Amino acid sequence: MTDLTPLLAFRWSPRAFDPQAELTGDEATSLLEAARWAPSAGNAQPWRFALGHRQDETWKRILVSLPEPEQRWARHAGALLVGAHTGAAGPGAAERAAYDLGQAIAHLTVQATALGLHARQLTRFDRAALAVDLDLAAGVRPLVVVAIGRLGDPSALPDDLRDRETALRHRRPLAALLLA
Repeated sequence: MTDLTPLLAFRWSPRAFDPQAELTGDEATSLLEAARWAPSAGNAQPWRFALGHRQDETWKRILVSLPEPEQRWARHAGALLVGAHTGAAGPGAAERAAYDLGQAIAHLTVQATALGLHARQLTRFDRAALAVDLDLAAGVRPLVVVAIGRLGDPSALPDDLRDRETALRHRRPLAALLLA
């Protein structure tokens, strides 16, 4: 592999989270600060977050918005975070806001790796119900849920997930990603 920072090379999105490990207040602040400092078009910073710590009301509301197959493992995460972006007017504004949110989540994910944490992003969830359950303001659009925590024991996962969890990681070759 080419010279890549270990924060990126060893970043991993597990499903096996330690059900006893909690996300500390300092860790949560560090993750959110990393997201806050992400680049954004015109410095608009259109991202908004809802962070739930295991078993608090926000965490429970986020968890029930996930499909049952994802709840099986996400319930062990120390925290669940909703990444949303604010509504924007004008051509391409919603796409820019979603892109900027992606930048913020990427920064948060790298910071999690630096802290010895893991983050797994999910885009399959009931956005409409979650927006109502969290009483999000009009124009705030949930786009991603991130499960955050410390690595757990993959043998505790159901068989179908354990096989995927312990399989070798693969990435497409760089040449396959280039358009020209």
